[in-house]
Amino acid sequence: MTMQTADLTIRKTVTVEAPQERAFDVFTAGFDSWWPRGHHIGEADMAEAVIECREGGRAYERGVDGSECDWGRVLVFDRPNRIVVSWQIGSDWKYDPDESHASEYEARFIAESPARTRVEFEHRNIERHGAGAAKIAEAVGSSEGGWGGLLELFRQQAEISS
Repeated sequence: MTMQTADLTIRKTVTVEAPQERAFDVFTAGFDSWWPRGHHIGEADMAEAVIECREGGRAYERGVDGSECDWGRVLVFDRPNRIVVSWQIGSDWKYDPDESHASEYEARFIAESPARTRVEFEHRNIERHGAGAAKIAEAVGSSEGGWGGLLELFRQQAEISS
């Protein structure tokens, strides 16, 4: 007997009126410029959200007290085309160091013109989070603070000085 699991993959697309390289750089090196301060899991209030721009780099937050709280790891860093990051945050909204429980998100940056970029976003393998997977999918997929709203904040920031 084979059990089927529901596909919990979240897919979003946003078009940014900015060149591909700028869109990629704002999403990665400029992550802190658009990530909301209220979206943090550390004990302290968040001072900074960071994606280290290299394969193997960390995705993490730095608290106002100097503490750091990991969120995941950069699995693929292919500037300016795509980034893949592990999501090691459980349904209890705490960091889970067990990589076998991690989902991952990917952002692909496709130049539609020299000044316009389509970003195709996918958060996949959410079922790896186990019993809390559906809760995570709901929160990141369709809630106001999920990826749809976050990508809109990213779009706005990427277009500011393009």
